[in-house]
Amino acid sequence: MAQPTTQPIEPLIRRSDIDALEPVRHVHQHNANAIRLTRSLSSLTGLKSLGVHLVTLTQGRFSTEYHRHHEDEEFIYILSGCGLARIGEHQHDVASGDFMGFNTHSEAHSLYNPNPEDLVYLMGGTRCAIDICDYPDLDLRQFRVHGERTAVQRRHLNNANPSSDQADPDPDAE
Repeated sequence: MAQPTTQPIEPLIRRSDIDALEPVRHVHQHNANAIRLTRSLSSLTGLKSLGVHLVTLTQGRFSTEYHRHHEDEEFIYILSGCGLARIGEHQHDVASGDFMGFNTHSEAHSLYNPNPEDLVYLMGGTRCAIDICDYPDLDLRQFRVHGERTAVQRRHLNNANPSSDQADPDPDAE
């Protein structure tokens, strides 16, 4: 039996092809005012473990809910426009040419566009099979396991580690 043939994925996407892509309106699951217009580039070239997206934020929109990852890493490179980056306890004015990188366990962060001019940036990051994402303003912890997402209020989580003062902890306990 003959094997089906598949078209090879091209590693090059021309600017004209990117410009022709219809942006996808993405509303964040935990913030109705976090609306991104996104052109996903990495999937078009067959990348599996790295996501890269060309994103536009219109005036008054957030990029996401204020968050931090435990496993995924992210970056943002501003291409045009100006905005406000909230990183940890600080707000920073950001503009064209600015770069932000968030490693695992980095400070929580989000981006906001208060200006009439669109804020356009390249966003990318790793796509770990399993990630934990904290949303400090919502007291929420979200778990993503192989594409499935569940979330719980952090106040409902219990420490599952055995107490360090136990005389004979059972290493086989789960």
